[in-house]
Amino acid sequence: MANIAHTYYPQTGRLVILGAGESGVGAAILGKDRGFDVFVSDMGDISNGYKEILQKETIAFESGQHTDQQILNADLVVKSPGIPEKAPLIQQLRAQGTPVISEIEFAAQYTNAKLICITGSNGKSTTTMLTYYMLQKGGINVGLAGNIGKSFAFQVARESFDVYVLEISSFMLDDMYHFRADVAVILNITPDHLDRYDYKLENYINSKFRIIRNQTEQDYFIYCADDQETMNALPRFESKAMLLPLTQEREIVQGAYLDKDNTIKIYIPNREIFTMNIEELSLQGKHNVYNNMASGLIAKVQELRNQTMKESMGSYVNIPHRLEHVAYIGGVNYINDSKATNVNSVWYALESFSTDIVLILGGVDKGNDYDMLRELVKQKVKAIICIGKDTSRIHDAFEEEADVIVNSASMEDAVEIASHLAKKGDTVLLSPACASFDWFKNYEERGDKFKEAVMTL
Repeated sequence: MANIAHTYYPQTGRLVILGAGESGVGAAILGKDRGFDVFVSDMGDISNGYKEILQKETIAFESGQHTDQQILNADLVVKSPGIPEKAPLIQQLRAQGTPVISEIEFAAQYTNAKLICITGSNGKSTTTMLTYYMLQKGGINVGLAGNIGKSFAFQVARESFDVYVLEISSFMLDDMYHFRADVAVILNITPDHLDRYDYKLENYINSKFRIIRNQTEQDYFIYCADDQETMNALPRFESKAMLLPLTQEREIVQGAYLDKDNTIKIYIPNREIFTMNIEELSLQGKHNVYNNMASGLIAKVQELRNQTMKESMGSYVNIPHRLEHVAYIGGVNYINDSKATNVNSVWYALESFSTDIVLILGGVDKGNDYDMLRELVKQKVKAIICIGKDTSRIHDAFEEEADVIVNSASMEDAVEIASHLAKKGDTVLLSPACASFDWFKNYEERGDKFKEAVMTL
């Protein structure tokens, strides 16, 4: 059975794709293979790599503009998660009754694979990659998609997997209606991207909980019982799926918990219990215990052997740009956490280190509330170096907590300043709490520039 049980959308006719990034080009290829008349439109410049793919596939496209008459005649529109609902073109399409959906929603119609869907404000990339690694080790024919790697639609079109592990953002969930997750995971919910949700946390929470829509009694819902926002919202959303909580605060009868001996225990009815001491995990830190618990529960659902799970959790190496060790220079540890684009991610990063920290912070502020960082900054951060165009909110937030707050002119400048402020035994941590697009194309470029600057010290 496909993961959209019935066909809710046109299966022929004109398919318009808005946005020609990884997800858009993948959706265009799947649409072409399914016999649609496909047109791709991107308001920005389409990269040469994606242009070449579209030309090779003989798919019509336009770059640097949206031509209304080429778009408003669509039978179905697949839009990039980056395009907000308030965009006038989207409003026009909605007003005339044209379905506007996400690439994930579109592609799910055409696969019978099991879909493991992971969302959360923090930790979703690590949990997704760890789960993928574990399932591969367990011999499962598994694909990786969503916010990571090759487009889901492209893989559905041209590859064949029995299971997909999908990292799903709130922006993707906003355009998903009939999609069904076999396993849905909400790791945590903290204020993020509130500029897209009318600055209302409740709207963002509603978006995250769309991941459990359409689940049946055969499905599983994994969530963190220690996360206040998740637990507050849970009664509002009815789930038919088997509930599998995870917690580090108490013993529970089914799900995952941490016992008093610092041993993770994972139990799903009718499956063998799994145990592993947290000291044996390759990813350390409290937040990574949660990530391992979530991945472990997924592995149990997929009936992996305990030995495979243990080996995987003990050998996994973290993804780039997430608490990534770059170098150890003059007794100073340099850490790239460029993927930390919100305040909560920075909290996790600061919590992971016991050394004094020189923190590189800043970028495009999305309405950040820095209050939750104040105590940790006071305890652990000896200096803050600001990057990005507007640094005033960082100065205002931490002027009483940090002894030193300085601005920098570039990433090279920031790293240079940090190297002078850091003493032997300290950690220089790039963990920006902000989006990157004022100085960089994306968080990957920001992290790469940091790594380059460190290596020239």
